[in-house]
Amino acid sequence: MRKTYIIAEIGINHNGDIHTAKKLIDIASVAGCDAVKFQKRNPAACVPDHQKNVMKETPWGQMTYLDYKYKVEFEKAEYDEINKYCKEKGIEWSASPWDLDSLKFLLRYDIPWIKIPSAMIANEPLVKATAATGKKIIFSTGMSTYQEIDQVVEWLKGCEIVMMHCNSSYPAPLEDLNLKCIQTLKERYNCEVGYSGHEFRLGTSVAAVYLGANIIERHITLDRTMWGTDQLCSVEPQGMIKLVRGIRELEIAAGDGYKQITDQEKQVRKKLRG
Repeated sequence: MRKTYIIAEIGINHNGDIHTAKKLIDIASVAGCDAVKFQKRNPAACVPDHQKNVMKETPWGQMTYLDYKYKVEFEKAEYDEINKYCKEKGIEWSASPWDLDSLKFLLRYDIPWIKIPSAMIANEPLVKATAATGKKIIFSTGMSTYQEIDQVVEWLKGCEIVMMHCNSSYPAPLEDLNLKCIQTLKERYNCEVGYSGHEFRLGTSVAAVYLGANIIERHITLDRTMWGTDQLCSVEPQGMIKLVRGIRELEIAAGDGYKQITDQEKQVRKKLRG
C-alpha cells in the first residue's frame, strides 16, 4: 500500500493568532502529518452584502460580521511567517482560496498544491483560474451532485487532480459518511481520490484509507471548546497523533494480498505440525 498523504486542516482554527497557528503546525509535525492547510479569503469579496453589517458577538467584543472576518484573516506578514516556519519544521503547507484575490495572493508562495473547498467547486471563474496555475489541484465534493462534479472535472481538464469524498455537515453523522463512495468516485472518474472528514470518530478516516483514499484531510484544533465554527468537528492533538499512527499501521498491515507462510509462521508450523 502506498503512503497516504495526510493533511491537517488548520483552516481558521487559529482565530487570527499566529502563535496559535504555529502551535497547530507543531502538533501536525509531531503527529507525522505531511502538510497543514489554511483558508484564505478577501472578506470584502466573500461576505455577502446583506451580512456585512450584521452584528456578531465574538471573544473580542461585538462587531460587524465583516469586521469579524477581517479579525480572523491572515495577511502577508502572517503567511510569510507560516511559510518560514513550515520550512523549518519540514512540513508542507497550502490553503484554500475562496476568491480570485486570495488565489492571486497564494501564488506568491511556492505551495505544492491548491485546494478548492466544496463550497467553491461551482464557482467557474475561480475553478478555471485555479486550473490555469498549473498546480496540482485538490477539490472536495461535499454537498455536490454527480452533475456538479462532472462540471468541475471538465473545467479542470488537463490538470493533475485529487477528488476528495466529503460530507459537508459539521460534524458529519456516521450514517451519512458513505465511505463506499470513495471506490465509486475512483471508478467513475479514474483519478486519485481522497477523503476529507468532519466526523467525531478517527477510525472512519483509517477505514477510508483501506477503501482506497490516497489523501486524508482532517481539521485540527488545540481544544474543541475554543471559539470558532470548525472547532467542534476538529481533532485535538492526541487524536491527531492516534489518527496518523492508525493510518501508518494500516499501511504496514495491509500487505500485498498474496497468501503465503511468513518466516515467523514457519517456526510455529515446524513446532506444531512437525
